[in-house]
Amino acid sequence: MEMALNIFLLIVGFVALIKGADIFVDGSSSLAAIFKVPSVIIGLTIVALGTSAPELAVSTSAALKGSNEIALSNVVGSNLFNLLVVLGVCAIIKPIPIDGVIKKRDYPLSIGATVLLFLAVGIPALKNIDFSNIKMSENVSEVTRIIGIILLVCFIGYIAMLIISAKKNKTEETPTKTMSPLKSVLFILLGIGLIIAGGQFVVNSAKYIAAAFGMSETLIGLTVVAVGTSLPELVTSVVASKKGENGLAIGNVVGSNIFNILFILGISSTLHPIPVNMACLIDFAILLVASIMVYFFSLSKKINRIEGAVMILFYIGTVVYAALR
Repeated sequence: MEMALNIFLLIVGFVALIKGADIFVDGSSSLAAIFKVPSVIIGLTIVALGTSAPELAVSTSAALKGSNEIALSNVVGSNLFNLLVVLGVCAIIKPIPIDGVIKKRDYPLSIGATVLLFLAVGIPALKNIDFSNIKMSENVSEVTRIIGIILLVCFIGYIAMLIISAKKNKTEETPTKTMSPLKSVLFILLGIGLIIAGGQFVVNSAKYIAAAFGMSETLIGLTVVAVGTSLPELVTSVVASKKGENGLAIGNVVGSNIFNILFILGISSTLHPIPVNMACLIDFAILLVASIMVYFFSLSKKINRIEGAVMILFYIGTVVYAALR
């Protein structure tokens, strides 16, 4: 009975996260339009933050509750899912054309952020790993508060760069549907409330289910929680692909992945240092390999259907490996 209740609360949590993010974006976009903030800046900041809000809620809730494995593996798992499954599915629906700016600026920054974090936790780990007796659950490093602050500073720099770039390359504004200022604020508050509540439900239920099935928090964070919190990106990108707006798909994914590493892990580790076990370190390495692979695919004019299928198979292999270990 208790298991059924926790599974139900997990589903309720995911629904609250997705609906909360949607309401938050609507309210924020409306308020920004009322104050005549350029729509391009809205898209690059508010919408990107909105689709990453579930990951933020889950990771910060997990960090504050001491469930650090979920906080870290949620971000790594979400980025893997975004790169391999979201883009893979979109590419199978219709080959994805690659925007030149994203290819030259945003995607290299996403890889750079991944490399920065991997080196920050990987180099200290070399001193602590016993290569003669490697244990996946053993903590070998830590995402410290200093690393978290550095990530947040990098995030602020990235947002500043986006705003400066948007002002230099102004395009004709598309009318944005607006609500009254009061309704916009109410939508923002309701969205935040649903996101916070959903994050609490997901973390608590995921911890119980992981313990009941003998699964590690790393595994459930990398799979169930990561997939659940990545649903906004999946829905947004798939809808864009079906409408023939495939260019939006890769921008949504790359932007969300940058937010996840710089902003979400930055905040989570600043609130509470996050221990890194051997399994998480390996997952980081897999994320780095996946990032480089997808970037290699993006060097051509399009990510085609075959490459999309390869990306999905790579993700399936990653999940199977995570379960078997």
